Amino acid sequence: MGIRDRRVDRYIADAAPFARPILTHLRDVVHEACPGVEEAVKWGMPFFTYHGNLCFMAAFTRHAGFGFWKGAPALGQALQPKRNAMGQFGPLTRVADLPGRRTLSAAVRRAMRINEGGGAPIRKAKPRPRPAPRAPADLSTALAGAPRAQATWKAFSASHRREYVEWITEAKRPETRRRRVATTVEWLAAGKKRNWKYGG
Repeated sequence: MGIRDRRVDRYIADAAPFARPILTHLRDVVHEACPGVEEAVKWGMPFFTYHGNLCFMAAFTRHAGFGFWKGAPALGQALQPKRNAMGQFGPLTRVADLPGRRTLSAAVRRAMRINEGGGAPIRKAKPRPRPAPRAPADLSTALAGAPRAQATWKAFSASHRREYVEWITEAKRPETRRRRVATTVEWLAAGKKRNWKYGG
């Protein structure tokens, strides 16, 4: 039997309503296709491991994402990787955006065989460095009045800053954005990363 992680339960419960059925469906498919799978939370999102990282899923403000750790080889000939989202399946807004259960299960089993050593090792292209994110004006103003938060912001890596910037700029309504800016300053003052609740 696979091992489920309560942190993944919390992650799904905290996701936007549209994302919960997508994440639940993906979780069920992975466990069904790979009975020995184990769950973990890495970099603030749920991972499924089997002889190493197998696949992962994530929920964002407007879409969810799912992908295989070793990339497109797990997809096989029936599936083509999509872009513009984390993973190989494009931005997911409903369960119907995913391949059928049988096709997705077959991809999970291919990923299992790759991890077991049944496939050629995958060489990942070295990613291009992304430019360091700039704090939006409202966050900069808020940080100027909070020395401790500002010190944490300056000490954080570009990836940790980017998580906060994306969270703030994804807000649809002004009041939501103001609330997120205030929360960001509060968490930074406490030395917390954006996804600290999930162990990220």
